[in-house]
Amino acid sequence: MIRADAAQILHNVVDELPDARERLSYVRSMTEQAATKVLNLVEAAQVDAEAVRKKGRELSDALNRLALSTNISQERARALMKLCAAYAADAASFASREKSLHTEIMMSQDFQDLSGQVINKVSRMLERVEPPLRDLIESLPAPAAVESASLELHGVQTPDKALKQDDVDDLLASLGF
Repeated sequence: MIRADAAQILHNVVDELPDARERLSYVRSMTEQAATKVLNLVEAAQVDAEAVRKKGRELSDALNRLALSTNISQERARALMKLCAAYAADAASFASREKSLHTEIMMSQDFQDLSGQVINKVSRMLERVEPPLRDLIESLPAPAAVESASLELHGVQTPDKALKQDDVDDLLASLGF
């Protein structure tokens, strides 16, 4: 028979399971939001980087043509100097935007500390329930032979092969949770 303290632990854990599911759902939501934010920030940075690259290529080509020219007027040289100054200003502005984007990307990772705390709490709850569950299982009659291949884990689950929440809930219900 199951020990009284094990029964109390199981009872407490059953009461904590909805909170644990809610916390894990929150972690999933936080990581999804952070990933989306990072991807959007990177995409915006790529657009800016492409504009600076294109202007730099055009300026470089113009300067190379000027360097090969035997006939360069003072007006033409001044026009190219203005292009160089404009490009330098654009590059400085780009660097400032990039610095700001990198800061935002770092800040979007703030979920990690919170998610670690949530995961640790759920892990501690699972550590408390494991011994009473083992006791409970040992007190039950031996189950009918089950094909062991169906119980093996095969690495990371892809969405099409992963258990759905209803399957997990049914499993827990069948165990009396």
